[in-house]
Amino acid sequence: MELLGVRVELPANTPVVMLRETDDGRGRVLPILIGGPEAAAIHAALEGIVPPRPLTHDLAVVLLATLGARLDKVVITEVRDHTFFAEMHLRTDSGEAVVSSRPSDAIAIAVRTASPIFATESLLDEAAVEMSETEDDDDEEAILDEFRDFLDDVRALDPERGLASGISNLLLNRLENGIRTASGSPPPGLD
Repeated sequence: MELLGVRVELPANTPVVMLRETDDGRGRVLPILIGGPEAAAIHAALEGIVPPRPLTHDLAVVLLATLGARLDKVVITEVRDHTFFAEMHLRTDSGEAVVSSRPSDAIAIAVRTASPIFATESLLDEAAVEMSETEDDDDEEAILDEFRDFLDDVRALDPERGLASGISNLLLNRLENGIRTASGSPPPGLD
């Protein structure tokens, strides 16, 4: 699976991690609703943002390395009652271990360790959607507006310490710069 990124589903402002099938050429997309903190963690890792102190998923990566374990792959296995399940396949000195996980946590760790992400064929048949070319090429301004709304929610997580606000501002700046670079010019209102 290719991790397309995190988007915000409107009108509920719900973060969705988007994975695209790469093996069979059909290009089905697997959208998984996730929480705000996990969405911020995945996006920060995709953008290469390193926090001054390790956040939860960074700490998990450090723990794995300290214990001599390596994340070989993540497999999104099933959906039951609108809840997705995943497995983290770890390699240790004593062999392989499989740990059940929420997909959002497994993906956040996989991004940090450059580990591949897979989904079972039965899950893709059940929950993936076919995407046309026009749906795949979203309007950049709409994406930026959605992400700003999402960041407003993230900022509200910790207004006293401002940690979430600082991270969200960093992410917004990175996103704006990425859009500017990708299109050659900034979207309206960002010049």
